[in-house]
Amino acid sequence: MKKLSIVFAAALLAGTAFGAAARAEELTVVSWGGAYSKSQHEAFVVPYIAAGNKVTEAEYNGEVAKIQAMVDAKAVTWDVVDVDTPTALQGCAQGALETIDWAKLGLDKSKFIGSDIAECAVPNIVYGTVYGYDTTKYKDNPPTTINDFFDTAKYPGKRGLWKNPQVNMEWALIVDGVDAKDVYKVLGTKEGLDRAFKRLDTIKKDIVWWEAGAQAPKLLADGNVVMTSAWNGRLYNAVKQDNKPFKIVWDHQALDWDWWAIPKGGPKLDEAYKFISFAQDAQRMADQTKYISYGPSNTDSVPKIAADMLPNLPTAPDNLKTAWKLDAAFWADRGDEIKERFNAWLAQ
Repeated sequence: MKKLSIVFAAALLAGTAFGAAARAEELTVVSWGGAYSKSQHEAFVVPYIAAGNKVTEAEYNGEVAKIQAMVDAKAVTWDVVDVDTPTALQGCAQGALETIDWAKLGLDKSKFIGSDIAECAVPNIVYGTVYGYDTTKYKDNPPTTINDFFDTAKYPGKRGLWKNPQVNMEWALIVDGVDAKDVYKVLGTKEGLDRAFKRLDTIKKDIVWWEAGAQAPKLLADGNVVMTSAWNGRLYNAVKQDNKPFKIVWDHQALDWDWWAIPKGGPKLDEAYKFISFAQDAQRMADQTKYISYGPSNTDSVPKIAADMLPNLPTAPDNLKTAWKLDAAFWADRGDEIKERFNAWLAQ
């Protein structure tokens, strides 16, 4: 486990929501590294330290097995872990994560987008799978809907897509006329799968597949595609940091989450709750958007976000109008079966 930083200790301030303490206990907070962890460090860890606490920050690659091994050995050393949605659900089902007591957090669960999805984690950021295009290719009548992505007659050129059935199958059905709220009911049938693959067939010869997130904006920048699916933060960074002439189309974006979770049986449960409650504050979550273009799950954060940043976030009201939630439980149940057929389809 790579230590990113070990920060100074100070006495706990008396009278916190979780009781006074004579001295601070060091809390280990684990996340994914890179720009995402940096945004958490600046928005959450730095002010948490300033309030008289001490933290060790570390990174991992999202392995639920590491959490499970600690829990099974009754040797939990990670106090708060940022997990993706499949890990939040799997870890809960396997008993590796604490069930969240929202009353103990002192937070209004109804204020948090996605709080109904996982019992053992608190939604942290919301990100979107979207598509973007090169504005130099479409100066007049640019694409504005997910249907346009599939319309190679009106918008000729190669398309980039993630080499994975997730999102692609759902988008194919939506373009084929399925309401987003019914997409998993349809996708769960043989007829629905056939229908999705038939729609993907219409653009298959024009697809360039990407496998790592960094590849999507690079395909667009190199001119290998004229539009591509991507995680919204990747396209935002390409525009903001690299001055690329890209534009995001938010129509029917697929929403997914990262979460704060607490490994089961950890010795610092109260401190873990205290940190999560601190990090989920509306202003602090709004502050995180200064460093990364993911949306706060806390709906009270929206009015506190800088006006020039809000349109770039998945949770901006305008960007949520046609958004739909990626169903991790569906993919956990049916993913292997669908992926097997997807890989066979790729090879045809």
